[in-house]
Amino acid sequence: MGAVIGDLLPFAVGVAISPIPIIGAILMLLGKRARTTSIGFAIGWLAGIVIATTIFVFLGGAFGDSTSTATAWIKLALGVALLAEGIREWRVRGVDHGTPKWMTAIDDMKPVTALGLGFALAAINPKNLMMCIGAGVTVGGAALSVGSDVVAVAVFSILAATTVVIPVVAYQVAADRLRGPLDRLKAWLEANNKSVMATLILVIAVVLIGKGISGLA
Repeated sequence: MGAVIGDLLPFAVGVAISPIPIIGAILMLLGKRARTTSIGFAIGWLAGIVIATTIFVFLGGAFGDSTSTATAWIKLALGVALLAEGIREWRVRGVDHGTPKWMTAIDDMKPVTALGLGFALAAINPKNLMMCIGAGVTVGGAALSVGSDVVAVAVFSILAATTVVIPVVAYQVAADRLRGPLDRLKAWLEANNKSVMATLILVIAVVLIGKGISGLA
């Protein structure tokens, strides 16, 4: 169990420091409906992580234990896909792609819409989905008990969701104190999000490729 949790940590960090959802949460906390939309977004974000990861726990279990050839090939393929994405992110890190439309619409967003957005960024966004796939396959392939699977998914999901959920919870009790720090964090993430994400993806890609190759040896 401890070894599985250790293997999940890189994926959890990968989801946790994904800049786009953090920027989205900050924009909601600085918007007109800060309290309600941010809560909806945080719930959707956490639910998306849990559901996406759980689906791949079952799929990972269907392929056998963590030493199986199928599991090794999945990790290798996922690592190669992440490597390609990391290289692409690094190459376009200095290019301004403009502000996504959903970010400009945050002020008029309702809690249900924010919940759906949080879910989509966690469970449908390709970069975060690949992290959840990696985590799910790792848990499913470890041949743990059902209870241990639940604990592993819970630990991963909580860690992965912290950077969105903690600011939202903190805002509910100390809104005025957080406005300045949130503004500065948003500015930094907007300036550096491509570099941060590219570096992280490349590191996790190398780890996955290494695990995949060792599993095939």
